[in-house]
Amino acid sequence: MPPPSVKLDSSFAEKASPGTVPNPVLMLLALVLLMCAAPCEPASEALLLTARPSRPKEGGSMTLTCEMQATSQKLGAPVQFCFFRESQALGQGCSHSPELQLPTVWRKDSGSYWCKAKTLAIRVTWSPRIQIQVQGVPVWNVSLETQPPGGQVQKGKKLVLICLATQGTGDITFSWYKGVLGLILETKTQRSLTAKFEIPAVTDSDAENYFCTADNGYHPSISELVSVTVRSPVSRPVLTLGAPGAQAFPGDMMELRCEAQSGSPPIRYRFYHEDIILGSNSTLSGGGASFNLSLTTEHSGNYSCEADNGLGAQRSEAVMLSVTVPVEDRKELLASGVLEGLLGTLGPTVMALSLCCWLKKRLGRREAEDPGRIPPSPVPQVPNYINSAVPLQEQFVYENVNVVSGDEVYSLVYHRQQERQAAEM
Repeated sequence: MPPPSVKLDSSFAEKASPGTVPNPVLMLLALVLLMCAAPCEPASEALLLTARPSRPKEGGSMTLTCEMQATSQKLGAPVQFCFFRESQALGQGCSHSPELQLPTVWRKDSGSYWCKAKTLAIRVTWSPRIQIQVQGVPVWNVSLETQPPGGQVQKGKKLVLICLATQGTGDITFSWYKGVLGLILETKTQRSLTAKFEIPAVTDSDAENYFCTADNGYHPSISELVSVTVRSPVSRPVLTLGAPGAQAFPGDMMELRCEAQSGSPPIRYRFYHEDIILGSNSTLSGGGASFNLSLTTEHSGNYSCEADNGLGAQRSEAVMLSVTVPVEDRKELLASGVLEGLLGTLGPTVMALSLCCWLKKRLGRREAEDPGRIPPSPVPQVPNYINSAVPLQEQFVYENVNVVSGDEVYSLVYHRQQERQAAEM
């Protein structure tokens, strides 16, 4: 600390009576005071310490300047300057620069500051002390965020609770709480506007409301509640076929029921027939879903279903369904099949025969319309009379008349029966 100001009283010797012998001790003290009064007397009015800004904010910078007045410049050069807070030297010690830059100040840096100037002749002067109060900024606008965003976290995964403050200076104490009643989870102090708290592997019991607080010594600021939901992936679903009887027939209404035993809702179910999707259905509160199907003979085959809640889809095992055709329907199907087969086979033959008949009819019409085409007359035969008791046999006469076309030959047949005559002599 700077020594107190010392001044020499010039009337000290005059106060002694002329006839009195001076005290040796007093004379020695007066001599010492005369020797050191000039060099040891602080020129407080010649040295002045200033700070910019005069009311620095926490986390900001501050510059100290030790100013010398014109009368004090007679001390001689070079001059060294030293800066102090209370009794603690600042910076790297004394230097020839009259300024000292403090990059960052905090509330703990508040206190009494002064500077000192000295020359090689060991003449030292001190500035008057100034009080500097570092102004802190209270914590404001605290919020709580989650990672992953939205508070949706898969069971067994990591959950990060991030507490943030929009402003605030100095050391800030962050605290995390669980539930509306505020079960404290963690507290940490750091010089930052953001702090994190992690739950390495969440369980179902971690599904709760959370909030956090931040305080830098002025007053705590509290965030709003954030809800955390722990979601579980779906298990492998089970598909059941609800046929109305022991057997499934065409026209029956069958229910396909798909259900996953575990998994966080909402769950979307899809139904498949031979890997071709039939339809889908969703449940918002868990449980299974159904799909109704009107059976036909084409619905025989393998059926399966799929469950998905966004955390990975699961497929059920395939279930076989055989649609039974009744005996009556089988006969009808068989008859219709045979008829179709016959029609398919005999159709061309019937058409060919029809075409042939049509051609013959057309040719017959042409012959009827052609007058130059007259069938030949029968070949006259000479009658034969035989005197015999045996009956005469019938005789047939054949004659080729016209060749129409190709290998077709038309013939005329004449029938003649001889008369029986009795020969009487």
